[in-house]
Amino acid sequence: MTTHTTAAALEITGLCKQYGSKVAVDDLSLRVAEGEIFGILGPNGAGKTTTVECAEGLRRPDGGTVRVFGIDPYRDRREARTLVGAQLQESQLQDKLTVAEAIELYASFYPQPADTEALLHRLGLTDKRNTRYRRLSGGQKQRLSIALALVGNPRLIVFDELTTGLDPAARRESWRMVEQLRDNGITVLLVTHYADEAERLCDRVALIQSGRRAATGTPVELISAGASHAGYPSTRFNLDDAIVALTTGEES
Repeated sequence: MTTHTTAAALEITGLCKQYGSKVAVDDLSLRVAEGEIFGILGPNGAGKTTTVECAEGLRRPDGGTVRVFGIDPYRDRREARTLVGAQLQESQLQDKLTVAEAIELYASFYPQPADTEALLHRLGLTDKRNTRYRRLSGGQKQRLSIALALVGNPRLIVFDELTTGLDPAARRESWRMVEQLRDNGITVLLVTHYADEAERLCDRVALIQSGRRAATGTPVELISAGASHAGYPSTRFNLDDAIVALTTGEES
């Protein structure tokens, strides 16, 4: 497990973002250490996706600072693109595009892309290289999405709702791939609705509510804090229970 003393892959300080009168992110600060799997959890509308879009340089903050390996990802988008890979919450390729065509297309966007054949092999897509996108299963589409996020050789990869809609087997396969990425030295930022996923994968987790940070810590630390807050022994709590206790003050 990576500790917070490791150099920062992502540092967010006092981030604020509004859409008209709606405050999406409100004075949010997070620090993601190099080489860790860092989870962001929270209800719909909590500001999770806006936060990671600012980290990717896709949105300009209204206030505060965002630094990815020391650079401003919005101002220095060309450099940030080589540092950050993203599997977005909703991504769709053209139905007739084959797996090989998709990965070669994305590789053309980068000055020093990964070996595409090795990437296909790594993600178990070699035998699907000539298969059109529309004929891929949900799990295969997710693996292709990960391949496209990795093709630029990023140091930080963002997964936004990686396993939503996947069957249990495909979900666990995705978990193994995330752990392999971390083991290979890639920092992972995982946005998820699933507490069991965060408890299984994440070195540390931030709970986001109404655009603000409600709590941050390892899954064990959050479970202990949630149980203490609710007045129960931690042996009776899991991370899902802790999220309810820490963000609503209610018992699960």
